[in-house]
Amino acid sequence: MPDPLASSGLLSKLRLLFDRFTLALITVVAVATILPVHGQGALFFEHATTAAIALLFFLHGAKLSRRAIIEGAMHWRLHGVIFIWTFVVFPLLGWALGPLLRPLLGEALYMGVIYLCVLPGTVQSAIAFTSIARGNIPAAVCAASASSILGIVLTPLLLQLLLQTDTSVLGGSASLLDAIGEIGLQIFLPFVVGHLMRPLIGGWMSTRASLVRAVDQGSILLVVYTAFSASVVAGLWKSVGFSALSWLVLVCILLLAIVLSLVTWSTRRMGFSREDEITIVFCSSKKSLANGVPMAGVLFGTAVIGPVLLPLMLFHQIQLMVCAVLAQHYLRQDVESTTSLPG
Repeated sequence: MPDPLASSGLLSKLRLLFDRFTLALITVVAVATILPVHGQGALFFEHATTAAIALLFFLHGAKLSRRAIIEGAMHWRLHGVIFIWTFVVFPLLGWALGPLLRPLLGEALYMGVIYLCVLPGTVQSAIAFTSIARGNIPAAVCAASASSILGIVLTPLLLQLLLQTDTSVLGGSASLLDAIGEIGLQIFLPFVVGHLMRPLIGGWMSTRASLVRAVDQGSILLVVYTAFSASVVAGLWKSVGFSALSWLVLVCILLLAIVLSLVTWSTRRMGFSREDEITIVFCSSKKSLANGVPMAGVLFGTAVIGPVLLPLMLFHQIQLMVCAVLAQHYLRQDVESTTSLPG
């Protein structure tokens, strides 16, 4: 007879790796492939996407505690390390792998890998994993939020620098300065308005966490469906073959493995505490789907937005799976060390 405890353990591990949002994201991509929206429907979804992005970052701003910002901002050494990994080492790693990745993936997917590497870190999941692993939560809140805001300027700038071309050449709607301004209006302005309204709606949001999370994730799913529909209509799956897609999965795994290993090693060498190490690991190694999808709509044209987003979407799923396991590993270490203490 099968061991029910073993079956229960297997199911819990599968739920850890494949959460509902991951499955929903895969479903949305499949639906966009089979039933892409086009014509007047595409125009409607484009306007709905703009509203969803504004709502998404309004909620992010409203959830951010000013006390957490002040407490977390004091740890400047930690924030400096996270900044260097997110906006210096990660982009340089993608650029250095260019001679290998271009022939393997093709130009469009390689452009997507570079775009992935220059994006800011995540906010929600970085804080969530830091909390699970018992890291420095106030510092994680501050670092993740700062990364998201800095990315509005640094992501287009780094993209232009590493690809050696203006963003308008990529098929986007604007030049570099215009792109930064448009991204600021779509992301930063709603974020600031939401944060300013926190005294009025913060309490209401804290009592309806599941509703806020549903709106948050639903906004991302809508944006992904709209973007992928446009790319499918433009011939996405004709330009991206199975071989390139397989190599791309391996590249995303390799990127994450390199960054996680080097961040952990270097953080310990610099003498950070265990709590700070956890914060640096989770804030430095993750890339934001919530920021990346709307930014891509500004920076890239319809014909390339699908291939450009594929690396980010794959990396996003891989990072969630790996970091969920890593957070549980940190937690077990902490529990074991606590229980082993005398008295």
